[in-house]
Amino acid sequence: MDRLTGQRQIVAGILAVVLATGTARAAIDIRATPGGSGTQQLAAKEVVRYLYLRTGLLPEKIAEQGTIVVARKDAALLTDAAVRAAAYDLQPQQYVLRTTAVEGKNTWWIIGGDDLGTLYGAYRFAEKLGVRFYLHGDVIADGRLARIPDMDETGKPLFGLRGVNPWGSHPFGFDAWGTDDYKAIFNQLAKMRMNFLGIHCYPEGAPYAEPTVWHGMPGDFAAQGRVRLSYPPHYYNTLVTGVWGPMLPKKTGDYSFGGELLFDRDDWAPEVMCDHCPVPSTPEGCNEVFNRMAAQFRAAFGFAGRLGVKTCIGTEAPLTLPWALQERIKAQGKEPRDPATVREIYEGTFRRIMASHPLDYYWIWTPEGWTWGGNKPEQYTAMVRDLKLAYEAMKKVGAPFRLATCGWVLGPQYDRAALDADLPKDVPASAISRNLGYTEVDPAFGRIQGREKWAIPWLESDGIHGLAAVQLVVGRMRRDAAEALAYGCTGLMGLHWRTDILGPNVAALAEAGWDQAGWNPSPGKLPAEAAAPADGPLGGVTAAYPGRKISGAKDAVPYQTCRYNFEGYDLKVPIGRYRVTLGFCEPHFDKAGQRIGDFKLQGKTVVEGLDIFARVGKFAALGLVFDNVEVTDGWLRLRIKARNSWPCISTIAIEGAGFVRKINCGGPAYRDYEADIEVGEKKGRSLPCDDFYADWAAANFGPEAFAAIGQLFASIDGKVPISVAGGCPSGSLAPDARAWEQLREQYAFVDQLAAIRPQVKGRGNLDRFDYWLNTFRYHCLLAEIRCALGVFETAMKQAEAASDPSVRRKQAESTALPAYKEVVRLYGEAYRSLLATVNTPGGLATVVNLENHSQFWSVAIDKPATRLTAALGGPLPSDAVPPKQYQGAPRLIVPTVRTLLARGEVLQLRVIVLDNQPPRSAAVLWRPLGAGEFRAIRLKHVARAVYQVELPLPRQDFEYRIEATTAGGVKLTWPATAPEMNQTVLLWKD
Repeated sequence: MDRLTGQRQIVAGILAVVLATGTARAAIDIRATPGGSGTQQLAAKEVVRYLYLRTGLLPEKIAEQGTIVVARKDAALLTDAAVRAAAYDLQPQQYVLRTTAVEGKNTWWIIGGDDLGTLYGAYRFAEKLGVRFYLHGDVIADGRLARIPDMDETGKPLFGLRGVNPWGSHPFGFDAWGTDDYKAIFNQLAKMRMNFLGIHCYPEGAPYAEPTVWHGMPGDFAAQGRVRLSYPPHYYNTLVTGVWGPMLPKKTGDYSFGGELLFDRDDWAPEVMCDHCPVPSTPEGCNEVFNRMAAQFRAAFGFAGRLGVKTCIGTEAPLTLPWALQERIKAQGKEPRDPATVREIYEGTFRRIMASHPLDYYWIWTPEGWTWGGNKPEQYTAMVRDLKLAYEAMKKVGAPFRLATCGWVLGPQYDRAALDADLPKDVPASAISRNLGYTEVDPAFGRIQGREKWAIPWLESDGIHGLAAVQLVVGRMRRDAAEALAYGCTGLMGLHWRTDILGPNVAALAEAGWDQAGWNPSPGKLPAEAAAPADGPLGGVTAAYPGRKISGAKDAVPYQTCRYNFEGYDLKVPIGRYRVTLGFCEPHFDKAGQRIGDFKLQGKTVVEGLDIFARVGKFAALGLVFDNVEVTDGWLRLRIKARNSWPCISTIAIEGAGFVRKINCGGPAYRDYEADIEVGEKKGRSLPCDDFYADWAAANFGPEAFAAIGQLFASIDGKVPISVAGGCPSGSLAPDARAWEQLREQYAFVDQLAAIRPQVKGRGNLDRFDYWLNTFRYHCLLAEIRCALGVFETAMKQAEAASDPSVRRKQAESTALPAYKEVVRLYGEAYRSLLATVNTPGGLATVVNLENHSQFWSVAIDKPATRLTAALGGPLPSDAVPPKQYQGAPRLIVPTVRTLLARGEVLQLRVIVLDNQPPRSAAVLWRPLGAGEFRAIRLKHVARAVYQVELPLPRQDFEYRIEATTAGGVKLTWPATAPEMNQTVLLWKD
């Protein structure tokens, strides 16, 4: 199509398909504003793309007659009076979708209140065609669209900012992202009608300096923010010792079960860390990491801004100064913590950002320790001082970005809304939800008035479940969104690490940012049950140490679990007077003074400064009895205040006339103890989600089986069993003494899902179905591995107890060795199931977790092998050694998928041909979108099973697929829907 350069808002006839190949007369005409902005052009191009993907035809070849108008509300294209009236009051970000008919010919109107609203309208139009958007990519139904549906919708966001808070410091999150990953995420956010991405940066020593934010003086950097002086930063990589878990250094080349094939380097790391792992060792290397990070943000954040996505980075207060920076400051005769010095450092930090890359917000976080152990008044004072110094510095340098607050808590423990009175009103206030997301949105948001306020619930947790687990919490996402709306929040973001496994959660949060009708019983008000107490704990994390001997306990089992890091319990109890016994056990600390807390019953302090270890020691039972505790309204209320670390509790017993209730805190039902009530869904923090999963299943798996799949997913939302023991970031494979037969029933849903598989039709639907089936199988196998380790542990202890070496060897051969072989077999099955799901950097990270995490490979494979070798008096037989070879079916993996390129960008593809032998052939086939012959370019081998290819600089939108033939003659194609439906890429000449 010839480029039209006429005056804006002047219609120069019917535009044929925007920026597609031209023909004489289109069956579906696309009208857009001549000379309109790049965003408007993109909106029209996206309409073309998704029509093509849903019908298999470019608009000019579609048999259905009609016109699609893509424009802003002030465009002259709005010739229909009714549509013009509907669009008249549209505000920025808002849109109208309408269908009108004249003489049997339809017109579909996509009208935005501004450019961004027009783009959102185009993406919503695509959703009406059956397309669904997620952080990891698009989902296009296998079946072809018969006709374009009629539309009548006005879209108005409920929150001005909607987006995500991706997290680092683990292999799973943005630590692994490069420039293309960020751009892909920004593109998907826009498609989901989300417009915010904010990143927290850990400082040096707490636990280490991440290169997200550089701190220094105004003269410590040059043009484009290239730093001259810095300090050692790093992101997670496979050669570093991680602080959470911990993650142990291990080269990817040492991985087993074919895991090494996924990586072309031993030091799996993000782009900015390449050649500087585990940590940059020279001043020049430190500078280079910071400068690479700036270049990455310059490209990615600039891309985000053009899509209307706001960006935010920042760190904690009071400002943590790197040791090297402190030494330089002292050498200048200045005091590092002097307010004038701190202000100057903020000035240097902000000026460097201004020179380096675009940014919309710089947020400063309340300290992490405030959510676990509370805060002292002087700590709050110090934080407010820092915030004000940063605010002054930002005004002085004329920063184009704004200051905001965030944190693990909204404010200090005595008043979570206190910052509202102490900071200028142009500073937004935000916080992630407490207790790893299992606590409700902070009610203090409701008391903050006259400023922006952003609620950030957790899309997944790195605590109770761990990032090795499946966390389906659509109902909780809806509840969090409903609470945020009721408290008048202007922003709604979700905290996360991974992407594809969070598809339902992210989609639910994105939808809740626009419309809550249908599932929120009272939009703008708290759900009815939120006003009343919920029976059970107020937040918290559970821990278990099965089989541990507990001194001083007649029955050790109730003391082998506990709940910690929580605020107390609300328990339903009839009106009356009771004897209340609180049971404690110190499971972690080895000396006094480490865990201290105060306890209240019915508002009265019953224990001050409880230090379990100081009273009875470690792994010893402590029971405190309180008589005549009065219940006047049907609720017994236990409240806990942390003084140091996280107070914990193991049992609660309430006994009165004709009534007894006992809680096994942190554990399952046992004898006359009832199971602890889990935080979240079982506490009534979930809203209905059957409708969501029905729609999600239909879009992802097709019409033949969506009803059964949707019902199954809805039934396990918030209830997927926890397969791993606790621990950040991904739990652990600690041995479970229970027999697998006792637990198997919890995972019956996996077999139920597998039974539905024959009903799923279409290659794309089946590919997505198998992702979830293998994900659940992997999750289930982790639990089975723990039970197998329990069997091995019992057998190994019996063998090790034998003093005679020959008896020990015979015992190890007859019982421990077969048990260990079963562990290795199950680990291989789990690995194979996992490798069948790897599609993203987060999937690669889960493989890293299986190998590098001290509580996975080390606990399940290395340490048991060492013990068994010692008992046998020689090496393990070959069938007890994990194989290096890949055990699964060959497949193609493209970890990063771009669907939009800016002017001058070249598509660089990284492809993994997962097989034990190099393929006979591997190529990318591409052509202009919907037209012409495909051209082939061979993939270039990088290392192991990793290949790459760069497409020539294209001049128009295009589509491509990847084809490979394995050494064994198996033909592989990516995406699964190709060649009928290929991957598409638009060129954006903004």
